[in-house]
Amino acid sequence: METRVAMIGIIVEKSEAAEKLNGILHEYSQYIIGRMGIPYEKKNVSIISVAVDAPSDVISAVSGKLGAIDGVTVKTIYSKV
Repeated sequence: METRVAMIGIIVEKSEAAEKLNGILHEYSQYIIGRMGIPYEKKNVSIISVAVDAPSDVISAVSGKLGAIDGVTVKTIYSKV
């Protein structure tokens, strides 16, 4: 199956969302290239970037599940390759 490289940008505004978020990322860990999280205490949010290499439908599923969590905002950008 053909895969694409994408970056999933995540803003977490409610810290209680972390457990669900981490569970979903663990579920799809086989597709994750790398992950970086930055807590931004001044605004009381966390900023997470997740690089993935996965089929388009898997990337959409991950983004959709993450975006459905209360207090979490998600945007995904895809490479052209």
